[in-house]
Amino acid sequence: MAQKVIAIAAGEAHTLVLTGDGNIYSWGRGMFGRLGTGKEADELIPVKVSFNNSSHRSGNLYPQIGDRDQPRFVGIAAGAYHSLALADDGSVWSWGYNSYGQLGYGQENSHVPCLVEQLQELVSDSSADVPANTSATTPLKICLVRAGGMMSFAIDNLGSLWMWGQCPQSTDTGELCLVSSSSPLPVWDFHGHTVVKVACGNEHVVAAVSSGASYMGRGLICYSWGSNTHGQLGLGHKESQPRPVVISTFSEESSWEVYDIACGAYHTAILAQKKSYEEDIQCRCWTFGLGDNGQLGNGSTISSDLPIPVIGLPAEAFLISVDCGLFHTAVVSADGEVWCWGMERGLGLCPDASYSGGDAGDALHPSRVRSPETNGFQFLGPVQIACGAAHTILVAGDGYRMWAWGRGRNGVLGRGVTDDSYNPAVVTWPPLNEADIRQLQGGGGASTSSAGTNEMEREMELKLSEAMERLNLMERYANILHVSVFRKQLDERRLKESFQGNVVFDIKREFDNMLGTADSDELARMEGFYKSVLASVKDEILNRRVERMVRESLASMSRERRQG
Repeated sequence: MAQKVIAIAAGEAHTLVLTGDGNIYSWGRGMFGRLGTGKEADELIPVKVSFNNSSHRSGNLYPQIGDRDQPRFVGIAAGAYHSLALADDGSVWSWGYNSYGQLGYGQENSHVPCLVEQLQELVSDSSADVPANTSATTPLKICLVRAGGMMSFAIDNLGSLWMWGQCPQSTDTGELCLVSSSSPLPVWDFHGHTVVKVACGNEHVVAAVSSGASYMGRGLICYSWGSNTHGQLGLGHKESQPRPVVISTFSEESSWEVYDIACGAYHTAILAQKKSYEEDIQCRCWTFGLGDNGQLGNGSTISSDLPIPVIGLPAEAFLISVDCGLFHTAVVSADGEVWCWGMERGLGLCPDASYSGGDAGDALHPSRVRSPETNGFQFLGPVQIACGAAHTILVAGDGYRMWAWGRGRNGVLGRGVTDDSYNPAVVTWPPLNEADIRQLQGGGGASTSSAGTNEMEREMELKLSEAMERLNLMERYANILHVSVFRKQLDERRLKESFQGNVVFDIKREFDNMLGTADSDELARMEGFYKSVLASVKDEILNRRVERMVRESLASMSRERRQG
């Protein structure tokens, strides 16, 4: 459970991971302190975010708290240059860039996580507004956090929405204005309803809200507000909205209901399913807003002010996660197939996009991402996908494996190097401990001069990069081999059980165990696979025999001519 990833969030050039034991890890660009490590240095592999130096912004420092006492976290969010974390007691913590008050306190950047005290105070003070059908003793607390651009959002356990940072608001004349506020503000427009999900771009917000007072698992309505210069609100026009407006495509009367939402800088993506519950589940990905780089996946670079289904996604695929980067979009299905589309071929956005004519390399249609794990188009155990400005992270292996591709600057891919990757590469996970890093770096050394230390650090970084490349290559090879033999993913959690005596892998025992637990369909697929492999081997053996016989016959004829 400690190394299982249960949530992931990507900022402009940094990534956050939440693990099953309530810890948070970060990596990528460190500028503005967005990694929460206490400094602005980049991190090329995941590092644990420590709360030992966390503080109240009022100036009262927490006492030095050990790992045993630090908060247990249940949620994370990443804005462009800042980060949020939600603890199980409802407290919200933030760090990074803060020029617009998006951290929820002052305007100074923070290199370490700090408690958003005002949010706790506001939620506590709002107890007088508890709905009549709720117990007066029900304690209010935050249960979800989200961030995007320079904004931050939180939803409490009664479904109320709070926002702070550079947020869209209404002037006295009813026009849109962007107001910077370090104090969390309630969004009163949804009073009497339950806000379930929220997403935000640079200057626009989309929320999924219950049609009634409470959410019963069905019937979400989609609202949007903020800047609409590119149609990113999906309202059929480009007039900005200072207050939430229902998107008619996903209204209460619509035949589609929303279950996931995401915002790019100036575009929006929504996953929705048919409301006809008696039929097979039908779902689609809808996009709207800026389309200059193909991020809408509609086969063109034309923007749209109305939601349009993405062209090219299989009708039978059930999409479980969607996210938007700056100018790209990505989705993953329950079967583990991943599609990306949008700006810049290969740099994490749309692998294998084609060039033609004046094509800038943008993918105008969904491009299916090949899995190095299966050597096909299926990632095993898909969980969630997240997009940064120019990188994409996929959580798979039921939460125990991560893949990254895109622009690798500042170590944003989390694999120990800064190189770009045109194909999914394994993120260094589980995270290395200090002993592992020292071993990969070749061990410590005696103190030297500053110049010598810098040279040693560069040499250590090179050794670490080379070692990580070798580890990634060997892990990829091991997984492909394991899937080819056993028709299932290599599970590191059970790896030790598979070694006996002198660390010898008992393939026969593993294969017998796998056969004993396989169902009829799995056995049939395996039979077909191995029959195909056996037929190919027999064909190759026959071809070589024929080739050898032909060579021997020609050689014999040549000898007879020479003798004659």
